[in-house]
Amino acid sequence: MAQHDYINKKPKGKGKDKPEKSAKFPVIAAIFAFLLIGGFAYGLWFIKTNADPKEVEQAKNPHPVAEQKVIKPKPRPPEFIEEIKNHEIKVEVKEIESKGPYQMQCGSFRTHSQAEAMKAKVAFAGLIAEIRRTEGSNGVWYRVRLGPYDTKRLAESDKNKLQRVGIFGCGIWGWT
Repeated sequence: MAQHDYINKKPKGKGKDKPEKSAKFPVIAAIFAFLLIGGFAYGLWFIKTNADPKEVEQAKNPHPVAEQKVIKPKPRPPEFIEEIKNHEIKVEVKEIESKGPYQMQCGSFRTHSQAEAMKAKVAFAGLIAEIRRTEGSNGVWYRVRLGPYDTKRLAESDKNKLQRVGIFGCGIWGWT
């Protein structure tokens, strides 16, 4: 069977090809638009020539209307405000017991060189750390510690400084 070329094939028309209609200038719409613009211009001219000169001056220079000043009495303060000024408040303040000094540990390493590297990172954060050698049942450990801190808040503050420079995983507990 022969292949048909449907892409380049022109559709069949009914009868003869009709010539395309050329776009005509919209005469009626142009006349209507011209009359509308002319009427608007005439209206503006009419308003300008027939305006009352007194009203025009008043519109250009408006005079403030003399208002009668109403004197409002100052509101008197409520009685309780005077009572509050002279009142004394007693508050009980509880002393918070300090659980002792705190320490922060930022790492525990098998080799002294790893502990020194962590101590250097802590030093770049602006804090001073120390390395403690501890021996346990599972061998020798080198711990990087900071402290002592009087309050846990001070230890948390330094922990946040370390987190800003990328040192995470530091733990805070009581000094032993």
